[in-house]
Amino acid sequence: MQVHFIAIGGSAMHNLALALAHKGYQVTGSDDVIYEPSKGRLQLKGLLPEEFGWYPDKIHNRIDAIILGMHAKSDNPELLKAQELGVKIYSYPEFLYEQSKDKTRVVIGGSHGKTTITSMILHVLNYHDREVDFMVGAQLDGFERMVHLTEENDFIVLEGDEYLSSPIDRRPKFHLYQPNIALLSGIAWDHINVFPTYENYLEQFKIFVDSIVKGGSITYNEEDEEVKIVVEASENSIRKLPYHTPNYRVEDGTTLLETSEGAMPIEVFGKHNLNNLSGAKWICQNMGVDEDDFYEAIATFKGASKRLEKIAESNNSVAYKDFAHSPSKVKATTNAVKAQYANRKLLACLELHTYSSLNVNFLKEYNGALDAADEAVVFYSPKALAIKQLEVITEEQIADAFQRKDLKIFTDPIAFKSYLFGQELTDTSLLLMSSGNYGGLDFGEIKNLISS
Repeated sequence: MQVHFIAIGGSAMHNLALALAHKGYQVTGSDDVIYEPSKGRLQLKGLLPEEFGWYPDKIHNRIDAIILGMHAKSDNPELLKAQELGVKIYSYPEFLYEQSKDKTRVVIGGSHGKTTITSMILHVLNYHDREVDFMVGAQLDGFERMVHLTEENDFIVLEGDEYLSSPIDRRPKFHLYQPNIALLSGIAWDHINVFPTYENYLEQFKIFVDSIVKGGSITYNEEDEEVKIVVEASENSIRKLPYHTPNYRVEDGTTLLETSEGAMPIEVFGKHNLNNLSGAKWICQNMGVDEDDFYEAIATFKGASKRLEKIAESNNSVAYKDFAHSPSKVKATTNAVKAQYANRKLLACLELHTYSSLNVNFLKEYNGALDAADEAVVFYSPKALAIKQLEVITEEQIADAFQRKDLKIFTDPIAFKSYLFGQELTDTSLLLMSSGNYGGLDFGEIKNLISS
């Protein structure tokens, strides 16, 4: 089968390209810019385009399928040529469904936690040598790619993102998978550039629950009031299986999970991650992994890439980076680090980087998000606002949104780095939260900061 990717360089798209090439498909692609690590990984497998840009001549009738990425625009020259020739065009999630329509589809949805839960499930299955197809939004230890597709595996585990499918398909991705087994972890307003009201955003999760195959199941976080309402109100003929945070305690910086065999030390920490673990356990049990086997495997799970990832540690200091950017995740992550290292000062830094977080009308959602930190810092770039064509945000608006008088605010990356590297971090936990890099911060240098 010959497949062409329009916008092959994206994090998800290049992993799908690698998966299809591994499966034996003939894969080509185009993009106008490709960054690392996508660039190097495509080059290693001979899939990197020879030239960047869009070339309609690459599109012909011998192509079996076009996969269209969100980075492309609706007037993309290659897309227009494919439409003219009548070549079959798929969005990323449409193609994943096409590859899995004869499998048992396990879909993990939610505003937050879905990457971690999917990663936990895959870690447990891999630990016990259980082969499944999968797609997850983070690089995992022991996995070569974030997407794996076969003809023979019975299950596919999919991270169910609520963002749009493609430039010409405005449906949320997780509406297209039609799960047999689903999980819903939490609902907290996000992606306001696409879902301008909370009610509109909430509706997408109602549609997701109703899209579950009749006779299937939804495992849901009963501690999230909105999730509970959405699931229990659904009239879809499915099994509804609630889960909640298990009992645990923290001793000397180690989290101990209460199990039927006694307290078990685990690598991940924070109430939100213990809640994620509970959801992952029930999904694994639905897939045939018993509780004892789950606990044995999860004890070795260190976390998904960029999700509370420890980047440096000394005898009396530690530094984490986390992908957190939504208000609910920022609050949960900040609380988790403070609880894990209760006797240390917590210096929490947040970069406002996404469309939602840089929107004046959304800022108020961050009220209280950094309250658990002993010192709190917010960084944002006026350049990012200009690129996203958003209204200018003032430091006063940031301070008013977070409702914290001692909040430190930086807009210059050099000034932020100077502040950070001027801190005395003895008996301190440093938390860096962002989906960006604070205007060019080298996270590798943090190791020197902590060890010095």
